[in-house]
Amino acid sequence: MNGLKEILNPVLKLKNNIEILKQYDEFDDEALDDDMKKEFESLYEGTIKLLKEQETLTYLSGEFDNNAAIFEIHAGAGGTESCDWAMMLSRMYTKYFNKKGYTYEVIDEQPGEETGIKSIVYIVKGRFAYGYLKNEKGVHRLVRLSPFDSNNRRHTSFAAVDVIPEFDDNVDVEIKDQDVRIDVYRSSGAGGQGVNTTDSAVRVTHLPTGIVITCQNERSQIKNKETALKILKSKLYQLKLKEQKDRINTIKSDHAGIEFGSQIRSYVLHPYSMIKDHRTNYETTNVNKVLDGDLDGFIESNLKGERLK
Repeated sequence: MNGLKEILNPVLKLKNNIEILKQYDEFDDEALDDDMKKEFESLYEGTIKLLKEQETLTYLSGEFDNNAAIFEIHAGAGGTESCDWAMMLSRMYTKYFNKKGYTYEVIDEQPGEETGIKSIVYIVKGRFAYGYLKNEKGVHRLVRLSPFDSNNRRHTSFAAVDVIPEFDDNVDVEIKDQDVRIDVYRSSGAGGQGVNTTDSAVRVTHLPTGIVITCQNERSQIKNKETALKILKSKLYQLKLKEQKDRINTIKSDHAGIEFGSQIRSYVLHPYSMIKDHRTNYETTNVNKVLDGDLDGFIESNLKGERLK
């Protein structure tokens, strides 16, 4: 019921707003005081924003767009610099999740040796979570004056984002017992009472593909194992889909797919301020706003670009 309301209510609100805005034509401008004009202007701007949001939803018609997303960030080569950049990306995306009203939980996190994070894995749930986040997959490049360099030199750092849909238990993927190795170990933590004193963390290795899943967010070894196997199932299904897509793309002459190793976006903080998406050429100079989670422009331009291909 709530899902259906999320679809219907914005459309009903749009209809109501348009009916009110039509009444503006019935008034003489001189008969309207400043407060009424401001009220109409505010309603008009809100209606345009709502209309654009509804337009974006028409691009989210993929088979898995309404699924939850398994969202991963991995620091690239570069040690402290890349780990700090991965942490900055994690902060940016969690702020975006909050703005979208998504719920999310950390499944696994590997801290950097000095600062930041080596990797972090989220499960993000909400309406069209995977549909909105899928085009963030790729390498993100940061250019800035390093706060870790005593000579204040400019550094370039890289971090990779991977996004796959979470599939339910009905997905037709067989995982044979002999193909899986399960290791248990003690969960890592910051110390004190937060450290788990039992071997509850789980590492699942799929031997044929080499895929490794770790999960340590739950105190129960059984729950961590269930979560890890579910993520493995999703990754194997995604791999299966990719193999099918690759077979199709070998037939096409105009194949220009975006793979995980490609650089998709640059975040330049020095010598000038600009964030640019290399796939759509969408760019902005308001870097602080983007790093605070305002990703709508980038995500919408990519959704529309994907639909037009």
